[in-house]
Amino acid sequence: MIDHRLRVLRALAEHGTVTATAAALHLTPSAVSQQLRLLGRDLGVQLLRPEGRRVRLTPAALTLLRHADVLQAQWEVAQAELAQQSETPRGTLRLCGVSSALAALAAPALARLRNSHPQVEPRILEEESAECYRLLLAGDADVALVLPGPDAPPVTDARFEQTPLLTDRQDLLVPEGHRLARPEGVELVEAAGESWIVKERNNDTYPLVTAACAAAGFTPRIAHEVKEWYAVSALVAEGFGVCLLPRIVPLPAHAVTRVPLRGEPVPVRRYLTAIRRGSGEHPLVAAGLDALRDAASGAAGGRPGTIPRIEARLDGPDRP
Repeated sequence: MIDHRLRVLRALAEHGTVTATAAALHLTPSAVSQQLRLLGRDLGVQLLRPEGRRVRLTPAALTLLRHADVLQAQWEVAQAELAQQSETPRGTLRLCGVSSALAALAAPALARLRNSHPQVEPRILEEESAECYRLLLAGDADVALVLPGPDAPPVTDARFEQTPLLTDRQDLLVPEGHRLARPEGVELVEAAGESWIVKERNNDTYPLVTAACAAAGFTPRIAHEVKEWYAVSALVAEGFGVCLLPRIVPLPAHAVTRVPLRGEPVPVRRYLTAIRRGSGEHPLVAAGLDALRDAASGAAGGRPGTIPRIEARLDGPDRP
């Protein structure tokens, strides 16, 4: 077993303060400090150096973290090899992810997995990408469906294996009869003067929208902060603003038009799978990843039933 205090040290390196670490791990600040003090004592090194009201990791702590990542990955490999002794995958597969990916990818993937492997019990958690990575590290999730963004770890992070799953184009959502509701599509810069609808905080969509608009040469004016797609669509239908809508998100039954975007670069959302490094050969994880790849292949190919009602509402040369 890996010393649980190494996870506390890793969390401190990630969150920066004892208070934030305690909140992330559901501990008290004093418990965090005590565990790290005892870990340092057992190893005969100083792990933390006080700096005012904060603490800084010492060189010894950084060295320990580097080895801790290797130990954790090897522990995942060991668990995977032990699980492979069973003839079929069995147990609970915990998958977390953003709502659009859960609806279009995880739901059909895990439904097929449940039918093909009846001894596998899926458990699904909806979270934004940054929280999904934390769930993986805490052992509360096995597979994550995430969107890369400013709060996500880099692909070189030794704690994770991150693999591209699906690249999904985005369209402009406008009210029916809007000046930009053109079947042939529009360039994103043509919406520069519009009011925009997107929630800024705790929302993977926000950095994607601002990055797409910046690439098109403008900063969007955020008029309303709404996150859930059905509510966003209702506001668009009433003329409160526009938004970008991923193609794997079904078009809600509101008076709105999905407009294909032309020009370069076309805004996309790149979905990744993320797992703890070393866990990929675990039968449960491997089965889940295979099912997700099959679902993503179906979404990219537009097989019937995968992305309901989207193709029928798209016009012009930019059909998926």
